[in-house]
Amino acid sequence: MGLYVLISVLILMVCVFLILGVLVQNSKGGGLAANFSSSNQVMGVRKTADFLEKATWTLAISLLVLSLIGSAVIPRGSNEGRSRVEQQIDNAIDPSQVPNLPTAFPEESSTGQEGE
Repeated sequence: MGLYVLISVLILMVCVFLILGVLVQNSKGGGLAANFSSSNQVMGVRKTADFLEKATWTLAISLLVLSLIGSAVIPRGSNEGRSRVEQQIDNAIDPSQVPNLPTAFPEESSTGQEGE
């Protein structure tokens, strides 16, 4: 169970970083990466775009690998981990063994004095 939780947390972190990386990338209309184009910058815009593209691909591949690993380590416990609904179904009483109780009220005998 601990490994599954660890993999799940790593998947969530990779997802957040992947979202941020995609949002920062330069699109056709410019993006957040276009704001880094000052003349005194050590890394140019092209190098920033290359780094962001490589980081996006790396994060996407790591998300795929972590998802596959996560599906392999899903805890599959014994019957103790079954849901309550399954337990109630297994412990249910057979309807044919339930006593058949009358559901209608007995009819009142009419003596003919209803309207008087």
